Amino acid sequence: MAADRKGGARRRLGRAVAYAAAGVVLLAGCASMPDSGDLRDVESTPRQDTGVRVFAMPPAEGAGPGEIMQGFLEALTSDDPEYDTARKYLTAEAASAWRPERSTTVLANGPSIETDCGPGPREEANSVTCVLAGIRVATVDAQQAYQPADGFYRKKLHLTKNPKSGQWRIDGLPDGVVMGKSDFQRNYTSVDKFYFASNTAVGTAGQPVAVADPVFVRSKVDPMTQMVRSLLNGPTAWLGPVVRSSFPTGTALRKGASGLAPDDQNRLTVPLNLEGSQVAASKCTEMATQVLLTLRNLAPTLEGVALEGTGGDRLCELTEERAESVAWHGSSKRPEYLYFLDGKHQAVRMPTGSTGTGAVPVPGPLGEGEKALRSVAVSRDEHTAAGVGDEGRSLYVASLASGGSLGAPLLTSAGPTPADRLTTPSWDARGDLWVADRDPHRPRLFVLEQGVGDGEPEQVAVPDLSGRIKDVRVAADGARIALVVEKDGEQSLLLGRIQRDDGTGQGISVDGLRPAAPDLEQVSAVSWAGDSRLLVVGQEHGGVQQMRYVQVDGSTLDGPAPGALPGVEAVAASEDERVPLVAYSEDGIVRLPSGAQWQKVDKDGTAPVYPG
Repeated sequence: MAADRKGGARRRLGRAVAYAAAGVVLLAGCASMPDSGDLRDVESTPRQDTGVRVFAMPPAEGAGPGEIMQGFLEALTSDDPEYDTARKYLTAEAASAWRPERSTTVLANGPSIETDCGPGPREEANSVTCVLAGIRVATVDAQQAYQPADGFYRKKLHLTKNPKSGQWRIDGLPDGVVMGKSDFQRNYTSVDKFYFASNTAVGTAGQPVAVADPVFVRSKVDPMTQMVRSLLNGPTAWLGPVVRSSFPTGTALRKGASGLAPDDQNRLTVPLNLEGSQVAASKCTEMATQVLLTLRNLAPTLEGVALEGTGGDRLCELTEERAESVAWHGSSKRPEYLYFLDGKHQAVRMPTGSTGTGAVPVPGPLGEGEKALRSVAVSRDEHTAAGVGDEGRSLYVASLASGGSLGAPLLTSAGPTPADRLTTPSWDARGDLWVADRDPHRPRLFVLEQGVGDGEPEQVAVPDLSGRIKDVRVAADGARIALVVEKDGEQSLLLGRIQRDDGTGQGISVDGLRPAAPDLEQVSAVSWAGDSRLLVVGQEHGGVQQMRYVQVDGSTLDGPAPGALPGVEAVAASEDERVPLVAYSEDGIVRLPSGAQWQKVDKDGTAPVYPG
């Protein structure tokens, strides 16, 4: 929040003591603040080093209503696990009833105390009402799920003066906590927990497919224990309809469990309230896989997980290597090749790890034939490719093996121009192929199961869609899909969950559409770039084109964006984040290796893609 806002006052830390050895900062809860006057801002705390923990001070003796409000808001941004200090600013009854875990409201610049905290016309001298106000940015619900928000925030807090002690305390307030964006970024971190796609298995071994479910946890308040509890509580409401958990209903950490951390062998033991007889060996291994994939977000060096039952008996254990064979996980699958179209509009490829610029035709009719293509997509196993030819009218599917003919198109579009015809196709790990027809007279989304469909492509219902699909990128897990949708001249990025036919004959649909980049109004290109991360090219209102990462829940990611690149028309990233970014720009095909600048690959190339 700007320090020079009219009537605003920069936060004064009345007493702040830093303990270097313990990494602790104490925030004075009674920063100087008048009890009357103009609107006051509770400014967000500057970002702190990740090794520093912040604790608030309790209310000072004789603090006035304004100081109590200021101190309470300070305490909400501290690293106090149970908000014990914040509760000291409340009456005993309010402290007992208040539920801070029910929600977190994020404001652009921190909450402002809108009134002078004086008594209202019907209030006694020992009773006042204050109003907190601000501009909403987001909310985090009781399931720790993030959702972008906008509009004004206004909440009343009521304070009373104890007639015996003479101390002011808050006796009426809403559940949840509120803080500014910078405090939220300091206090919370986004972590993916993992479930399995419902009724989905891939490969000859029938592996379940891991699906990321991002949530926000308090980064310095026992985050590993928080994440295990969140995992056991089940998926967020948005993702829940399309995933399953291998943990039996009612599974929880054993009573009193806390401070979960890997041992000196980088292995973690998780104590559960389960009896050994309740868990089959195969299910236990899947449970351990969910824990391992989830906690590696917080501990990248974690090498193994052991699950313990009620009596301390070992239910099962799992190593990192074993987990890869238990579940199919998109970000652990390193693509072998990068693919794009050469100057003759035929499919070519080059090894992912190559530092050179030489590409060779892909085996089979899409690389060795005569058909000119506008786009290409390669299956996750890199055995099959789909190409859109005939100026965007026709979709072809062919094996990536030498020889063979292209055959008849599996789908055609009657759109009036190439931009109104078929999008670039996209594959999921099941081997299903997704493509949209942009025909303005009959826009549709299709899926071809196993890349060929059952005689003809299946049309996919998108009941919440308002606009026309301009681009499609399905997640590797086949449970989520990113759509670029055009409406009223703007192109926005939406994320939907894929509901598959459960035997009721309802077919496949994309439901629960929600914005993934709400501040971008002209999204021109998108690619999956991690378990729950997307690489997006677009621009804000009145802004210039930019390339940046976004989370599927619409939250903003910390860290640098890719270097600026003019005239980007297409991007290619991989769920394996170690793979270089690739783009098609005014310089042709370019790539961005880690720690380097953009490098030219092929000045005549177009339409770059990694498998998927």
